[in-house]
Amino acid sequence: MAPNPTPPAEPQDSPQGYVGLDAGDAERLARARGWTTVRSLPPGAIITMEYRAGRLNFEVRDGVVARAWKG
Repeated sequence: MAPNPTPPAEPQDSPQGYVGLDAGDAERLARARGWTTVRSLPPGAIITMEYRAGRLNFEVRDGVVARAWKG
């Protein structure tokens, strides 16, 4: 039997630090800090709920990050 894969370590970074930033600037900063996937979503978007290590989600309103969360 194959061993269970170890998920990659996530950046030691608080998603709340992105709230209020311009969406483009926030995405560039998140990638520079080590997030492998950055997903920008409009308010109320229907998304899957699976957790992905290394992914940072942004809810973007009028070009500004209104909410940010891991996974």
